[in-house]
Amino acid sequence: MTEAAKHTPVLTREVLELLDVQSGETVLDATIGLGGHASLFAEAIGPAGTLVGLDVDPANLAVAKERLSGFPCRVELIHANFAECDDALASVGIAGVDVLFADLGVSSTQLDQAERGFSFRHDGPLDMRLDPRLKETAADLVNRLKERELGDLFYYNAQELKSRRIARRICEQRRDGRITTTAQLSRIVVSALRAEDSSRWTKIHPATRVFMALRMAVNSEIQRLEDLLQKAPRMLKPGGRFGVIAFHSVEDKPVKLSFRDGKKDGIYRMVTKKPVIADQEERSGNPRSRSAKLRVVVRFPQANDGLTA
Repeated sequence: MTEAAKHTPVLTREVLELLDVQSGETVLDATIGLGGHASLFAEAIGPAGTLVGLDVDPANLAVAKERLSGFPCRVELIHANFAECDDALASVGIAGVDVLFADLGVSSTQLDQAERGFSFRHDGPLDMRLDPRLKETAADLVNRLKERELGDLFYYNAQELKSRRIARRICEQRRDGRITTTAQLSRIVVSALRAEDSSRWTKIHPATRVFMALRMAVNSEIQRLEDLLQKAPRMLKPGGRFGVIAFHSVEDKPVKLSFRDGKKDGIYRMVTKKPVIADQEERSGNPRSRSAKLRVVVRFPQANDGLTA
């Protein structure tokens, strides 16, 4: 089975309906991943349309390129993070887009690759870089940050309520040597939470939030999301639609606040008053969809923002 075939995009019907993708339009998929949503966009825009896809992971871009090869629209795939979207558009001569979309989830194929260092279930180097251009790894953060800084990172990035206890145990353990593998870190977290018997944890592994927090820090995910939200009005044509899928509240909150402020400032019209979630059928067939939240806005044709289209 190919990597693309293993991946099931979430909320596909809702994304196409709420973003109202039309033939001949220009779509920017700022987090193209394995091309799941992008293939739907490519089909909708047809031969006269343009699809620009960004991703920080060259492996994802390779899969997306293959997946999109049969579509007749113009396709531009660029190695860039979503905070670099304005420069990416300029590099291919595009001044504005009709649709801007970002799916903030990390693909299961990335999480399952032990050598990438995302998984607490498979031992590997404590890396967690989505973008090979980055220099600092998760191991660098774990071994460099002070106890208070680690605790803050776990709490604010992933809402880990036992963040102080975990940070203290990490700092105690690293006195005996550098922490370099996912298995080491996982054992330390489990030990800090006195959760040696994994059968006690019926919902999520005790290290889940710590690993998520580190991944977000290594890849500056919240900072880049805020950059995307700030730049979006300048990239959207009048009447352009902007949709974001978030998978946890730390991501969803800045999206909600940005859209709310944009509405207040006369930049956006809300399409989704509340986040759209998967129906029961999708939640049963695709467990990843259970935490997905989609928000969509439309840029007003005459936005009171002083921006050019």
